[in-house]
Amino acid sequence: MNTTVEEKKPATKSLLVRGYEVVIGFETHSQLSTKSKIFSRAPTAFGAEPNTQACAVDLALPGTLPVMNKGAVERAIEFGLAVGSHIAPRSVFARKNYFYPDLPKGYQISQFEIPVVHGGAVEFYLGDEKKSVRLVRAHLEEDAGKSLHEDFIGQTGIDLNRAGTPLLEIVTEPDMRSSAEAVAYAKELHKIVTWIGICDGNMQEGSFRCDANVSVRKPGAELGTRREIKNLNSFKFMQQAIDYEIRWQIEELEDGRAIQQATVLFNADTGETRAMRTKEDAADYRYFPDPDLPPLVVAPEWVARVRAEMTELPRVMAQRFVDDFGLSDYDATALTQSREVAAYFEAAAKACGQPKLVGNWIMGELARRANVDEIEIGAAPVTPAQLAQLVTRIQDGTISNNAARQVVDVLWSVPGSDVDAVIEAKGLKQMNDTGALEKIVDAVLAANPKNVDEFRAGNTKALNALVGQIMKGSQGKANPQQVNDLLRQKLVS
Repeated sequence: MNTTVEEKKPATKSLLVRGYEVVIGFETHSQLSTKSKIFSRAPTAFGAEPNTQACAVDLALPGTLPVMNKGAVERAIEFGLAVGSHIAPRSVFARKNYFYPDLPKGYQISQFEIPVVHGGAVEFYLGDEKKSVRLVRAHLEEDAGKSLHEDFIGQTGIDLNRAGTPLLEIVTEPDMRSSAEAVAYAKELHKIVTWIGICDGNMQEGSFRCDANVSVRKPGAELGTRREIKNLNSFKFMQQAIDYEIRWQIEELEDGRAIQQATVLFNADTGETRAMRTKEDAADYRYFPDPDLPPLVVAPEWVARVRAEMTELPRVMAQRFVDDFGLSDYDATALTQSREVAAYFEAAAKACGQPKLVGNWIMGELARRANVDEIEIGAAPVTPAQLAQLVTRIQDGTISNNAARQVVDVLWSVPGSDVDAVIEAKGLKQMNDTGALEKIVDAVLAANPKNVDEFRAGNTKALNALVGQIMKGSQGKANPQQVNDLLRQKLVS
């Protein structure tokens, strides 16, 4: 199904690329997390030997008939509810006719005129700016097989294990205006389908595949001719492919050549897109209702049951974090990027009562370390309980932020360590003896009269030099806030 080319709202303000406005729409194939295929009982597990998971229905043998997988329908309903769509009470399956070696029937069972999910929107942040991309539809369909070229010299092998695998194709309006916005949308959509559990989101295995429809135009002009970049299976390559396609189309137009509608592939080795075939429109596929499948009827009671059984959605949880923990919209959104991060944050925040500080540590130090180790936050050696204890010790003045990082060093390398025991063993407690600190401050002021004079003359940077000397004199154990307060008190007296 092609992204619609008719805009229903004014274009959002966007940066121009060499005087051109970029217009992007997405079609995403999300493999549904059922154990069996959409119209047969054959398994869907990834990695099996070729053609070992294709039954008579998948092979289109004579006399076989498709039977709808109820679990696939429920997952489509759940997605529609998650993005505020309308769930069609009656939808129809059609035969989409085209002829590939890996399509045994010579047609794909899909939905055309009446899909199960209509409308809705995906909201996300691009930097600190909130964006919204409208959805046209989400329809159920079966996947095709796979052509194998690598292991056959001068021949093509056919693996039909994927044939009949249930897909939900999610189609947007052409609402995106940059590759960065397109990638942010794709990441948010990926978060939604994995959060609610309808797709495992494994892009390397093809469970989440994106096609980007890209065109350019002069501001205010009609939509340009689009080219569809197929099967983008990483966010990094997605941005590279779209950026290259934008540059290519602009250069073609500036050289006086027209853009021809086409399907293109991205070559990650060269960083270029190349045309695979002239792009088909719906009429080229000759859709007509599938006579073997009755209309799909979704009763209101079914929708209500699915809604009642759904997990708390990320946008709902983010708003709860704003309301209950006083977080900003931006921080709440960042902390609900995955269910693992959200659960980690909530457990630590409730344990210590310092949600903002907990959030900062998760989004900062812990996220940095997890990225280096290429692990998810839920697999981090530092548990929510340990982070809560660490944050408590920062808040009550036992240790400084710098000392806390040293504690995390130990917790990360020696899982299960006790926070207080590490603080004690490494001698990281801050100096709480005001009298001892005052002696160090007085000694530093006496030894640095030039810095004192410069500060009193209005040079605020001189204060930092004095603070550094005091921290050095206390072997890093002085409380920085106490040092600043005591310094200012003595310097202005």
